[in-house]
Amino acid sequence: MPITKRSRLSRVAASTVAVALGATALAACGSDDGDSKTESGPVSLTYWTWTPGMDKVVDLWNKGQGKKDQITVTVKKQASGDTLVTKILTAHKAGKAPDLVQAEYQALPTLVSNDALADIAKNVGDAKGKFAEGVWQQTTLGTDAVYAVPQDIGPMMFYYRQDLFKKYGLTVPTTWDEFAETARALKKKSPGTDLTTFSANDSGLFAGLAQQAGAKWWTTEGDKWKVGINDAATKKVADFWGGLVKEGAIDNQPMYTPAWNKALNTGKQIAWVSAVWAPGTLTTAAPDTKGKWAMAPLPQWTAGENKTGSWGGSSTAVTTDSKHQEAAAKFAAWLNTDDAALTALAKESGIYPAATNAQTSGAFAQAPEYFSNQADFYTKAAEIAKTTAPSAWGPNVNVAYTAFNDAFGAAAKNKSDFAAALDTMQAATVADLKKQGFGVSE
Repeated sequence: MPITKRSRLSRVAASTVAVALGATALAACGSDDGDSKTESGPVSLTYWTWTPGMDKVVDLWNKGQGKKDQITVTVKKQASGDTLVTKILTAHKAGKAPDLVQAEYQALPTLVSNDALADIAKNVGDAKGKFAEGVWQQTTLGTDAVYAVPQDIGPMMFYYRQDLFKKYGLTVPTTWDEFAETARALKKKSPGTDLTTFSANDSGLFAGLAQQAGAKWWTTEGDKWKVGINDAATKKVADFWGGLVKEGAIDNQPMYTPAWNKALNTGKQIAWVSAVWAPGTLTTAAPDTKGKWAMAPLPQWTAGENKTGSWGGSSTAVTTDSKHQEAAAKFAAWLNTDDAALTALAKESGIYPAATNAQTSGAFAQAPEYFSNQADFYTKAAEIAKTTAPSAWGPNVNVAYTAFNDAFGAAAKNKSDFAAALDTMQAATVADLKKQGFGVSE
């Protein structure tokens, strides 16, 4: 049976997320079962990944469990993001994709809808219990199928200058209403100082904020996609940030620029909504403020709630082209759940692991050097990570993200209507799905 956009989507199971290929449909389409029966003899696997130091981590496998099981893994370094997704799909069309690939969570639906990833549910053992529910869900896409094992995550948090909050008499906000009032209070006390900025050059930040608010950007109805990028939850987020920008309560400049670095380093900007990886960024962006920052949970939309979004993160997936899917799945599970492997990933690659047991392991016994003043940094981070809200990704995240950068970039610069920018993002995403041949529920 030919794999078309329509026939692929007809296999999508309606769920809280977006896409899943049914086992019956896979069998009908003649997908390779890999090594559903235990193999005998040596197996050689190839793993495409961009993670630095991964070769050293894989060496542990090859000299240990891999040697015992006669499964050797070879690392092939790749670019990340859309570049890697395109390369995987190109290789898959030729039937030559590697056995294993590193994939960002938002890329999984694209790869699954192109029949590039295998369902490894029967081969990952009890791995599910090692991860927070909202994290594991991103690799199952809301179904019983498992398309990858979570590797690293980016739970979102609130970072602020402790010394300057004290100087200006500010209290760390626990709700977004309090966040807005804090921004306004700071402006009254120090007009030249900003609590933070709304940046339109990293769509992952906005996506994570929408995720926390309960957004479901891609879902399915029967055999059709339903795009809800301008749903009520996301509109609430857009209106909130757009309102603060329009009234001048916060800055409207993009992140990661020399000007942004200077604002953080000089105290012109005293807070940042970011993720667990922020210490690394602050180390280079604001070196003079080391030891002056603190981390707290993300403000909540309703007092007493306890949810966070994700900004970044990736997984280890097995391709349908692999002739050794069982062996590949076994390695993927080991890489992301084994204590020694996770310690090595933290040391060699600098990742924040998705596995909950690793988040409080010896590798994270001490706070990041930049946050040496907050000894419980990783203890708090682990608690926050457990509250990760479910996500809902679709097969054209790249198009939605590009539309965000364009529409919200202009809206932030001009201090114009963020809701209109959201509608533009919605329209662009729907139009692209239709252009690709997907059915779309209006």
